[in-house]
Amino acid sequence: MISRARTSLATTLTATAAALALTAGLAVAGAQASPSERGQRGTSWSAAWAGSPQRPSTGFKPNWSEAGFDDQTLRQVVRVTEGGDRARIRLSNAYGSSPLRIESATIARTEKGVPAAVEKGSLTRLTFGGESGVTIPAYGQLASDAAGLDLKPFESVTVTLHLSGTTGPATFHSQSFATSYRADGDHTSDTGGRAFGESTESWYYLSGVDVGGPRSSRAPAERDGVVLFGDSITDGFASSTDRDRRWSDALAERLDKAGKPRPVLNSGIGGNMVLNDSAWYGEKSANRFSRDALDLPGVGTVVVLEGLNDIGYSETDKPTYKPAPVVSARELIAGHRELIREARAEGVRVVGATLLPLGGSDHYGKHAAAVSDEFNEWVRTSGEYDAYVDFDKALADPKDPERIAPAYDSGDHLHPNDAGYRAMARAVDLETL
Repeated sequence: MISRARTSLATTLTATAAALALTAGLAVAGAQASPSERGQRGTSWSAAWAGSPQRPSTGFKPNWSEAGFDDQTLRQVVRVTEGGDRARIRLSNAYGSSPLRIESATIARTEKGVPAAVEKGSLTRLTFGGESGVTIPAYGQLASDAAGLDLKPFESVTVTLHLSGTTGPATFHSQSFATSYRADGDHTSDTGGRAFGESTESWYYLSGVDVGGPRSSRAPAERDGVVLFGDSITDGFASSTDRDRRWSDALAERLDKAGKPRPVLNSGIGGNMVLNDSAWYGEKSANRFSRDALDLPGVGTVVVLEGLNDIGYSETDKPTYKPAPVVSARELIAGHRELIREARAEGVRVVGATLLPLGGSDHYGKHAAAVSDEFNEWVRTSGEYDAYVDFDKALADPKDPERIAPAYDSGDHLHPNDAGYRAMARAVDLETL
């Protein structure tokens, strides 16, 4: 088992930076309460939205990560799956080689139907250790102080950051399937969106929104958050932009309709692998599992869906699909066992998922098909996960089980469409979470 203290250089340096930030009086995600938090006794933080940090890279669509920012304002929109009367944000400079200066920041409810605009009367200044700005050390991460903002589950939240200096390449989340905006100068106090003339489909520096205070319509609970951990299928690839149609959104909505509301956090990274790091697609699962899943506030269950890239990249010669070693079912299972051990060590329930059908996709080949079948049988029969969800059967074409059913196929024969993501949420036995 790989020690959590040495899983990666970034993890080690992040921990060091977190200790330095805590000494400075900042609220560090996952740490004990800072002075600003201790002034609000009774606040129980719960992660309401999450985005997994990635190294700056080209990505599938144009983004600003490699160029970074210079005296610009970022406005980013996310949807929370938990409500409360206080909010804070978590920021990550995990892949920044120099300190990151946040000159000012605000949070607000999003104005529906108006690009880059926020609801008037909801714009709230964020502070960090009581100050309006903060410097995040290289490889560091931290959380803001608590801000008084009433949020309901499934409300969209707008976070605005003024980056006053030159940032260098930016830690980001490549595929957001949500529009983010940029303006020159400081526009953190703007309620309208006129200044924000540029847009992209990525998130930058923002890794989480947490809520605290009384929960709406149900009794308080601890560690009831559900993290979905995986690759592009978890990330929501091919889902409708700005419509919150990932399978994490569908699962949160289904839980709510069933009278069992719980926060659902998406910790997918497109292209991610269990066994290997990628310059484009994030650190391998064991190296990011603690940061992106186990350490999120209030998490009690993790659902793991990952491995298609490990077995599928070797079936094609695309230059971005590197490294691409030929992986056996035994190796893939060993990688999943590492995640199971890490989750159990933290007292977190861990649910496994079978791999979706991949026939007809660029990941398909005889070896990948055989490994997928063997791995899926292990998930179903080994009993090593606390429970499992069978996406392979739920989304398979009855006429050709090697393929995703046409009604659920986005067109690349690998990723579901919006209907397919809803089918994934329906396949989960809610009692197993």
